[in-house]
Amino acid sequence: MRKAKPKKRYILADPKYQETLVTKFVNYLMVKGKKNIAYTIFYDAIDLVEERTGENGLEVWKNALNNIMPSVEVKSRRVGGATFQVPIEVRPERKVSLGIKWMIRYARLRGEKTMVQRLAGEMIAASKGEGAAVKKKDDTHRMAEANKAFSHFRF
Repeated sequence: MRKAKPKKRYILADPKYQETLVTKFVNYLMVKGKKNIAYTIFYDAIDLVEERTGENGLEVWKNALNNIMPSVEVKSRRVGGATFQVPIEVRPERKVSLGIKWMIRYARLRGEKTMVQRLAGEMIAASKGEGAAVKKKDDTHRMAEANKAFSHFRF
C-alpha cells in the first residue's frame, strides 16, 4: 500500500483552442514522444471534420467523445471461488480516459490511408452515434446490464 496518494498532475491547455482536454487527447495520440506530429494530426483531423460536415470541428469532436464515454463497466470480483462480473459506475476521470483511448484505438484500426483521415472519420461516425468506438461503449453497457444481478457484490 502507498503511504500517500500521488499528487495530481495538471495538464497545460493546447496552443490553438486553449483546452486541457485537447492536450490530454494529443498525449494519448502521441507515439514515441512526437507531440508536434500528434498536434498536427489532431488539428488536421479537426479541419477535415469541418470541411466534411460544415460544422465546428471541435464541437463535433466533443460530441463524439461524449457519445463514446461509458457510464458503467464491469469489474471481475472473486466471491467464494467463483468469479463474477460486477457492474460498477465509472469515475469521471476514467470516463474521459476510456473515451479517448477507444476513439484513438478504433481510429487506428480504420481502413483510410492516413491517420488524419481515420481520426476524422471516427470523429464524424461517433458524433452521429455510429462507429466502432460507440459499439464498444454499447457492448460495455450491455455487459453491465446483463450482470446487474451481481451488483450486490459491489465493493
